Amino acid sequence: MHLILFFSRGMSLQTWAEIGVLEREIAVYLALQKNGIQISFITYGGEGDLKFGHQLEGIKVLCNRWNLPMPWYERLIPLLHFNRLCNANLYKTNQTNGAEIALRAAKIWHKPLIARCGYLWSEFAMRQSDLEQFDLAIKIERQVFENANHIVVTTHTMKSYVVEKYNVISSKISVVPNYVMTDLFSPGDEKELPNRICFIGRLHKQKNLHALVQACEGLDVELHMVGEGQLRSSLMNQAANLKVKLVLYGNLPHHELPKMIRQSAIFALVSIYEGHPKALLEAMSCGVAVLAADSPGIRSQIIHGKSGWLVKTDAASIRDGIRHLLSNSDLCATLGRKARSYILENCSLDKVAEMEYALLNDLLNGENQ
Repeated sequence: MHLILFFSRGMSLQTWAEIGVLEREIAVYLALQKNGIQISFITYGGEGDLKFGHQLEGIKVLCNRWNLPMPWYERLIPLLHFNRLCNANLYKTNQTNGAEIALRAAKIWHKPLIARCGYLWSEFAMRQSDLEQFDLAIKIERQVFENANHIVVTTHTMKSYVVEKYNVISSKISVVPNYVMTDLFSPGDEKELPNRICFIGRLHKQKNLHALVQACEGLDVELHMVGEGQLRSSLMNQAANLKVKLVLYGNLPHHELPKMIRQSAIFALVSIYEGHPKALLEAMSCGVAVLAADSPGIRSQIIHGKSGWLVKTDAASIRDGIRHLLSNSDLCATLGRKARSYILENCSLDKVAEMEYALLNDLLNGENQ
């Protein structure tokens, strides 16, 4: 079996490496390859993407080695990579943005398409009040979801959304959660710094980070943030004004994140909304107490008081949650153990790779009948 993965529009292996997610993103495809599935990636990078071949263990990289202008490359992808595309068995998208390109290739070469999305583009655009992006997302989601052979989403909430909004039959949609490399993200021997709070993710208004900084005002804590984004300067200024100890690291390689998490007393994710947040799952896998917002995409992953501590998104509620957890070390330990168990049972790389393998075989066998 030969599977071709279409990257999200504009995404490259180089970008994955720069933002520190390359190791995480390719893990499931390396696992599938070990089970006998040939994998090819169609990326939007230039020849620089080819330098990652040694990390891909045989996965074929199909990139814009002609350095074509991006609009032309997008239009010509089905022809530029025709040799691999016409000989593959299945196509799959990584996200919805750009999925119409995979759909066009699937129609040209008469191949089955799996439309996979880790978050709903239209929902995120709506919550960000971006009308132009919302209209585009709705158009592409409808086109792709109606014409794909199968759809993969990461949560049951997302599945319900697709069924109701696009009138897709339930049997056409599978729920395959984001995975965690549980051997890497595991409890460790690092000394926990009792007043450290950790956040990992984009420095974006969706993440509600100004409320998190405000919540730390007057508390004897250090707030450590890993990631980049448009809020970097304003967060630094806010922390300075409120006398909050804030450390900003920028993006870090994926393999450095477990140590950062394990050295923290609390991992905080207080976003206004999420899809199926990978950083949250990885923190839970490390056995660290999670302080999380009772928000869409988060609350479904946490049982309050058992596998994490849910709070409202305002600064006062977040502050109360921080105080409660920092003053209850036994509770934190219990939350961490339960969270680790949940991830092992539901989101381990091995379990998700098995689900992916079974889905690919079922779809291919159905096409061949």
